Amino acid sequence: MSVRIDGELSGEVPSRTGGTRGILRGPRPEAVPALVARACTLVGLLDVAAGVFPRFRRSRMHAIAEVLPGALGPFAAALSLSAGVLLLLLAHGLRRRKRRAWRAAVVLLPAGAVAQFAYRHSVIGVVISAALLAPLLRHRGEFGALPDPRSRWRALANFVLMGAGSLVLGLVIVSVHENRMVGDPSLADRIQHVLYGLVGFEGPVDYSGPTSWTVAFSLGALGLLTAVTTIYLAFRPEHPAARLTEDDEARLRALLEKHGGRDSLGHFALRRDKAVVFSPSGKAAVTYRVVSGVMLASGDPIGDVEAWPGAIERFMDEARAHSWTPAVMGCSETGGEVWTRETGLDALELGDEAVVDVVDFSLAGRAMRNVRQMVKRIERAGYETRVRRIRDLGEGELDRIRRAAEAWRGTDTERGFSMALGRIGDPADGDCLIATAHKADAEPGPYGDLKAVLHFVPWGTDGVSLDLMRRDRSADPGMNELLIVAALQASPRLGIEQISLNFAMFRSALARGEKIGAGPVLRAWRGLLVFLSRWFQIESLYKFNAKFRPRWEPRFVVYASSRDLPRIGFAAMQAEGFVNLALPRPLRRRSPAPRPCGHALAEHGIRAA
Repeated sequence: MSVRIDGELSGEVPSRTGGTRGILRGPRPEAVPALVARACTLVGLLDVAAGVFPRFRRSRMHAIAEVLPGALGPFAAALSLSAGVLLLLLAHGLRRRKRRAWRAAVVLLPAGAVAQFAYRHSVIGVVISAALLAPLLRHRGEFGALPDPRSRWRALANFVLMGAGSLVLGLVIVSVHENRMVGDPSLADRIQHVLYGLVGFEGPVDYSGPTSWTVAFSLGALGLLTAVTTIYLAFRPEHPAARLTEDDEARLRALLEKHGGRDSLGHFALRRDKAVVFSPSGKAAVTYRVVSGVMLASGDPIGDVEAWPGAIERFMDEARAHSWTPAVMGCSETGGEVWTRETGLDALELGDEAVVDVVDFSLAGRAMRNVRQMVKRIERAGYETRVRRIRDLGEGELDRIRRAAEAWRGTDTERGFSMALGRIGDPADGDCLIATAHKADAEPGPYGDLKAVLHFVPWGTDGVSLDLMRRDRSADPGMNELLIVAALQASPRLGIEQISLNFAMFRSALARGEKIGAGPVLRAWRGLLVFLSRWFQIESLYKFNAKFRPRWEPRFVVYASSRDLPRIGFAAMQAEGFVNLALPRPLRRRSPAPRPCGHALAEHGIRAA
């Protein structure tokens, strides 16, 4: 009979005593947060149902509803409703192992048990609360996640969402007591009654018997809950997102100077709305931004490949400390191999980066006919191009280019994260390349004869990577093609050997799906991508890049679990600017001062709050 050393297969039958001992030990510590979160969710839903639906409390579920935290004495409906909503709000924080959620749950459960015993003299209620409280106290070490980045605007978001939820739930509360209503109030009367009740006033709807008090207490509890949570969020201390400090940026630039030629996305690590963790040796770093609880890195780690594991370990430690979901967008094949080997994460091909080798580029040949004809036509229309380093431009011209790029932006918010620097003309970015198109015989506009701008960031010492493309909407079509060709033709005198263009998502699926012999699944996938291209630049970017006959370099997304992919995708869309959840400009607060990450605090002996 085969026996495995690790004990998974054994020649001995497990003893009944061992199985009983395993049951008495309870769940594994790492599973406790998820189990407690589910229990809080279930109790919360039952409490809300007990507070909203009177027949629920009179049904066979009466015995259960009476012993759940929140169903207390004469204020049973209101308190059950309040406790249910609070437990539902706590469940997500408990699942993410948040310390503050643990503290709130530890206070709420005993308070509910004491209130039940005082009003209902229910021993069973105390047992149920203790059953939830016991694993919380026993495994309190599992709930040590530090706070997420936050700001005051969350108070406004809470007020809007909680207010809307209270209005809907209040309308349900008013309507379920329809058999005790006096008369037949209209929907407008019921909405008015809810709005009055949320702020503690009596509305136009009346009931027979004590139902009026039940509805009034329930609506008042919802209104009080909305007000208290909003006030708490408005006055709690801010915990702003980390930003690059001047020292961090200087260290990153030193790493890029030595190792910047390895990854075309390296210079984008210098975005100042990113945070950074360094390896213990300081020879490698990972930059990231936290978006909706996702710790989102982009590109490969910066620095010496041998030191990457140390930086990746620091990244994962930071994610665990805050219970963030780790993810990497747009890493190379080598980067994906290191990430998956060091962390056990999975990788999925996301698309391809278009890289043009300057020595191989030419406008000659049938394949380049369309680009060649477009460039010649624009040149005949009187346009000229200039390709220079940022350090060679005067401040006046740089200011004009900045204002033009801002005015020609096609969206309200700046887009880009993985392949966008987020600034033009910074004195520290003197090696950046800028290509401009001008039309001297045109009527001068607010930006002179400037008609289009392309901005490139350095890629080591002999390459550049495309950052942004902006053009005057009144200019002739083909400005971007003109400037890319101009940059390629000027590259030899600037010492540039390769240019990275745009990133084409799902490029291989689009390319293979249109070929003869493609299967039905691949064709359906390509059809979906083409359909989505109406709103997102998927097919158009692929076709635009393909004009210049580039070589395609695959890029990957690294993730922990397939169930995290939708969340990571949404966070990436927020980071790239496709989904904007920020407040309107007049309501935004001034950007907070940079703060170091958790590891930096630990190294200086400071404990994070």
